[in-house]
Amino acid sequence: MSIVWIILGLILLVVGGEFLVRSSVALSFKFNISKLVIGMTVVSFATSAPELLVSLQAALDGSPDIALGNVIGSNIANIGLVMGITAIISPLIISPDFYKLNWPMMMLLSIALYFVLQSGQVINFTEGLLLFVSLIVFLYILIKRSKGKEEVDVEEVDDALQTTSNFKIIVWLLIGGCSLYFGSEWLVFGAKDVAMSYGVSERVISVTMVAMGTSIPELAASVIAAMKQEKAISLGNLIGSNIFNIASVIGLTAMIHPIALDNPKILTNDIFWMIGFAAILIPFMLLPKKFEIGRIKGFILLGAYILFVYMAFAGEK
Repeated sequence: MSIVWIILGLILLVVGGEFLVRSSVALSFKFNISKLVIGMTVVSFATSAPELLVSLQAALDGSPDIALGNVIGSNIANIGLVMGITAIISPLIISPDFYKLNWPMMMLLSIALYFVLQSGQVINFTEGLLLFVSLIVFLYILIKRSKGKEEVDVEEVDDALQTTSNFKIIVWLLIGGCSLYFGSEWLVFGAKDVAMSYGVSERVISVTMVAMGTSIPELAASVIAAMKQEKAISLGNLIGSNIFNIASVIGLTAMIHPIALDNPKILTNDIFWMIGFAAILIPFMLLPKKFEIGRIKGFILLGAYILFVYMAFAGEK
């Protein structure tokens, strides 16, 4: 039955996230916010809502392993699983700008998270606030840099939402909010139940099953784009998701409720996998074919992810 709760929870999170994105974008248009700002802030925050609700619910329920594992595992899955499968279907073209801001920010936050956890074994309000402020600064720089360019990718912002009625926006917000709330409740409950039933730690379930589940929307969107062979496929959205996961999901969660480090393997194992998957993107982008992640690299990323999942479960025995 616990697997059923996990599946139902994931379905509600996907539905809730979609309705929240639509209502947030439609509401932003009502306030005459530009498409550029909507695409880089509103959409990004809304798509991080499922991870935020899951981590917050887990922290409040006294399951910090799920709160941390969800984010760390999701960041690993975004590169190993999502990027790996997408590259196998269609090569990923990388913009040179990627090195200048997005990748350094992802690495900086990943390493900062390690040192924050290592220093006090807990992420408190102040540390959460610093993480969140770093995101605001990052977005400010990103928007400022983008305004000077003629081509800015804001395809995720649907122009049709400009004519959405106030009634629809309210209904979508209610559906999105309720779906996210109950989805996170059921997913956390199911994950804890699975851990108890199968004799594995909450940390293993969160960095594998829960993280894979919350990465499904990114995987679906990337695979569909790859199958259509859209040239707009880039690492930007996936790396942006990783940045938001650490800075906004962990940051906001810690500001509401401190996140304690319960299982030491998160610090001695999982977080190094996350940093490793982020770091490998540099040699992958430079060798042998510059600024492209092709099928061979995709298979390597996917293979490494499968190895990570296997070792996570094997380490429990």
